[in-house]
Amino acid sequence: MSFVDIFAAMDRDHLLMSLYSTTSAEVERILQQPSAQIRGDVNALMAMLSPAAEPYLEQMAQQASNLTKQRFGHNISLFIPMYLSNLCANECDYCGFTMSNKIKRKILNKQEIQQEIDIVKNFGFDAILLVTGEHETKVGVDYFAEVLPHMKQHFSHVSLEVQPLQTNEYKRLVNLGLDAVMLYQETYQPSIYAKHHTRGKKKDFTYRLNSPDRLGLAGVDKIGLGVLLGLDEWRLDALLMGYHLAYLENRYWRSKFSVSLPRLRPCTGGIVPKSAIADKGLVQLVCAFRLFSEQLEISLSTRESSQFRNNILPLGITHMSAVSSTQPGGYANPASQLDQFEISDKRSVEEVTLAIKAKGYAPVFKDWEANWTAN
Repeated sequence: MSFVDIFAAMDRDHLLMSLYSTTSAEVERILQQPSAQIRGDVNALMAMLSPAAEPYLEQMAQQASNLTKQRFGHNISLFIPMYLSNLCANECDYCGFTMSNKIKRKILNKQEIQQEIDIVKNFGFDAILLVTGEHETKVGVDYFAEVLPHMKQHFSHVSLEVQPLQTNEYKRLVNLGLDAVMLYQETYQPSIYAKHHTRGKKKDFTYRLNSPDRLGLAGVDKIGLGVLLGLDEWRLDALLMGYHLAYLENRYWRSKFSVSLPRLRPCTGGIVPKSAIADKGLVQLVCAFRLFSEQLEISLSTRESSQFRNNILPLGITHMSAVSSTQPGGYANPASQLDQFEISDKRSVEEVTLAIKAKGYAPVFKDWEANWTAN
């Protein structure tokens, strides 16, 4: 049974009603339990995501901070995104790459990729996230298979954030050095998903929902989940992602898992958030997911302001991006008309690392190196 089968049997209206009918007494009971009893308990996650948990944020934050230090120490791993292409065959109304936007389209060639690599390596990064729009014919598995071996010559950890692939295609890329895949459902509410994805293969909610199962079957070392906060009811989306995470951790226990909690940002042709989430709500999400899964990696991108990133860092964050560009070739040749979305934290790498150290944490650019050779 895949998560698609489990999801089909869920009563999402009942879950939403349960979220908003959770009482303070239930939240107190959960937070008084040992962390081992909360771990993986979706009912506990529901209580911690509920409005009733808001008065207990300080207690949740203290517990989340302690758990994070126990599991990850005082380390913050740093990574950088590299956009290889903004071609996209989908219509998604929240994204600057959506196919109807009249922006200049680009696929980086080998020389342009090397220019980006040289700049990124000069920043000091050894973990890179390769990002593209979703275009199977021009930027598909063959393109990734060509790029990956070259990237592995320069970076110890290479992640992808691209269109969903088939299991055999993921296996092919794993054999070429792929370490992780970030694949976000955007929203776990099918009717809302259909509203925002109107053309292209990304319209297929079920295919995307089944993608992390294919990643697990392919033996991908790290699988990243995420929801786009602001499309609709964020508490329900987060809870449903928690159900998904619990299923994956149980079934594909050899893989590591991460979550990203991005808020909608302005972009060319973008939309206004329907259900905006305040800073307090994002703090609640981070703390709730840390208490739910102490081994979970939680990533915070430059979508957030520098002040917010500094303040939330001790509460459960393990990975942060820095000096990000959301356009292909953006480190060598900035061109705002190619952006996927606007970033908020525009500090230099040095400024980010100094801020991390000021909080008593160590910025980590490289913490392991695999003995890896391509098959």
